[in-house]
Amino acid sequence: MTELRNDWKLEEIQALFALPFNDLMFKAHQVYRQNFTVNQVQISTLLSIKTGACPEDCSYCSQSARNDTDLKAERLMPLDEVMIAAQAAKANGATRFCMGAAWRNPTDKNLERVIEMVSSVKDLGMETCVTLGMLTDRQAQRLKQAGLDYYNHNLDTSPEFYGQVITTRSYQDRLDTLEYVRNAGINVCSGGILGMGETERDRARLLQQLANLKQHPESVPINDLVRIEGTPLAANDKLDSLDFIRTIAVARIMMPKSYVRLSAGRTEMSDETQAWCFFAGANSMFYGERLLTTDNPDENHDMQLFARLGIQPEQSAPVEAEATCQSCPA
Repeated sequence: MTELRNDWKLEEIQALFALPFNDLMFKAHQVYRQNFTVNQVQISTLLSIKTGACPEDCSYCSQSARNDTDLKAERLMPLDEVMIAAQAAKANGATRFCMGAAWRNPTDKNLERVIEMVSSVKDLGMETCVTLGMLTDRQAQRLKQAGLDYYNHNLDTSPEFYGQVITTRSYQDRLDTLEYVRNAGINVCSGGILGMGETERDRARLLQQLANLKQHPESVPINDLVRIEGTPLAANDKLDSLDFIRTIAVARIMMPKSYVRLSAGRTEMSDETQAWCFFAGANSMFYGERLLTTDNPDENHDMQLFARLGIQPEQSAPVEAEATCQSCPA
């Protein structure tokens, strides 16, 4: 079995990125087969429970109040509407229901409303994940008491490039929230966004930050930038597909037991690109027509692709006891 490491050196990671494509794919696929049932993909559904008017200045995000995207701000959804969406997600094959709120950080009052949603979704027999922005240690403990399975809080990019994307929240703020979540015993979901103008070194540094945490994130969402009109990154060039696939492969090698998730940006990916990502070790994806405020391939297309590739949706994903997104606003 592959060794779990938390001491990756940058030169080692860059050497993986520099491998010939076929060699990297072969190595990543071997790691995938050693740690997971091949040809199974865990399916999650993401719902925006509070949209827009976020005070953060994330350059990629349509929900930032500082970006002129004409997105209509909405208040926190009522519980009955959330449950209708959760029931539909379960009926469509999702095993995990993720809820995202565009906050810098939740108030204790709003947190209690979200906790009610978490409890109700768990009663359906689904795993629960939320992304609410920064948390305090006490809030993380409260979510654990409520039975939350996963908390999403993306690092987005490397520490060096981060300041060119976001200025209203520090990299250390993000790391602190991940530590609070981990210390509370909640599974960690944390990844990043590719195609924001970062270099390959930045991608290596992002993966280094994730893999060298005390414990690897249980889920690692990798987003391909959705270029949204009205955001500062709207004019960015589309990331080369091979660069995206390489990053998936390196993530699989470095975090062999983590679920590596295809997240935002799949609408612009060809079926062939997604097939290579699955071969390289991606074994989780967001499912449904919307990811918070961005489009996602419809369920029928995903199921048709699965049939062509011989992939089956995973029936239930294991939850570790001591365990987006551009797709998640955190």
